[in-house]
Amino acid sequence: MTKTVNNRAWFFVLPVFAIVAFSAVLPLMTVVNYSVQDTFGNNQFFWNGIAWFQELLDPSSQLGEQFLSSLMRTLLFSFIILLIEVPLGIAVALAMPREGWTVALCLVLMALPLLIPWNVVGTIWQVFARGDIGLLGWIVNHLGIDYNYTGDPIDAWITIIVMDVWHWTSLVALLCYAGLKSIPDAYYQAARIDGASRWAVFRTIQLPKMRRVLLIAVLLRFMDSFMIYTEPFVLTGGGPGNATTFLSIDLVKLALGQFDLGKAAAMSLVYNLIILAICWVFYTVMTNVDAQRDRVEA
Repeated sequence: MTKTVNNRAWFFVLPVFAIVAFSAVLPLMTVVNYSVQDTFGNNQFFWNGIAWFQELLDPSSQLGEQFLSSLMRTLLFSFIILLIEVPLGIAVALAMPREGWTVALCLVLMALPLLIPWNVVGTIWQVFARGDIGLLGWIVNHLGIDYNYTGDPIDAWITIIVMDVWHWTSLVALLCYAGLKSIPDAYYQAARIDGASRWAVFRTIQLPKMRRVLLIAVLLRFMDSFMIYTEPFVLTGGGPGNATTFLSIDLVKLALGQFDLGKAAAMSLVYNLIILAICWVFYTVMTNVDAQRDRVEA
């Protein structure tokens, strides 16, 4: 007896497909269209082929040099952010209580930075780090350190990194805490019976059980940090000079500041492909490592 399949349920999915097509596919096709055209204004476009992509990927051209510099700054920023936030998030998650009324309090406090809008975060740190009226800038300067994030590139980088760590380490910590809470008590009881040290418990029980959530945390934090725009733009505007002009800021300046739609469209497509490629590499490497470890343990 064959089982009948009711395909009418697919009609309930059609609104989702329509929303995705309107919010993602159509804008993407528009960007692709702009990337192969040029304009002299008056909304008149003509075919330009792959010339924008060739210029963008040519380090000897002005656009290529600008793109490469912004890309290197963005990659460096993402690397530093992952290097700080992932270990710090794990440490915070390990220090959080597992039971009692303090659990809810810690979860609320950890979630507070995540609830603040990005432009508000930039504004808070813009005032907070000011040398004349900001508490952080005033304290640092009175310690004998010449601190000025608007005039010194190193100070600007440190301020943006500290701001991002303050804003997003909670996300890593909460994900790791969820992974820790999923570990059965039997594992800890067996470790106590064997006389395992705190480091041995972390290395053999807690860290392996957090691998999945760590993969999610690394992917999320890489994508967010690689696409960061609002906070550094509000805080430094990409300055001093081009010291904090990340790829997203460079793209917005090119599209809205100079109104070079063809170059900006080509840059945005390459930008998107870089994000997808690096995320795929992250995911493939980490899942392969997990699979090999599982085979060894089996």
